[in-house]
Amino acid sequence: MHLTRHEQVFLITMRGEMDHDDVEEVEAAWTAADEAASPMTAVDLSRVTFADSMLLNTLLGARRRHEADGRELVLIGPLHSAVLRLLDVSGTLDRFRIVSTGPSPAS
Repeated sequence: MHLTRHEQVFLITMRGEMDHDDVEEVEAAWTAADEAASPMTAVDLSRVTFADSMLLNTLLGARRRHEADGRELVLIGPLHSAVLRLLDVSGTLDRFRIVSTGPSPAS
């Protein structure tokens, strides 16, 4: 997990497998993003190879907070097939703005 604060964007970069073992680190990243209150938070998920309900729940919570505060939340891909499947099966894929930075990662 890597956090970068730019003038208008707070960037959270995640990589590897994101599951319940990572909950404290992920929650700390969201706390930092909320405290920064940048107009946009971008979450780079392009290097995440697995995600479970922990990540999904934190993304949905962040989306609600950002919407309530009038801030934008963007997911950066391309998303690994496992992450896409999580969003699709949960019926939440269309709730996020996803931008792609290049070719899809290996599945």
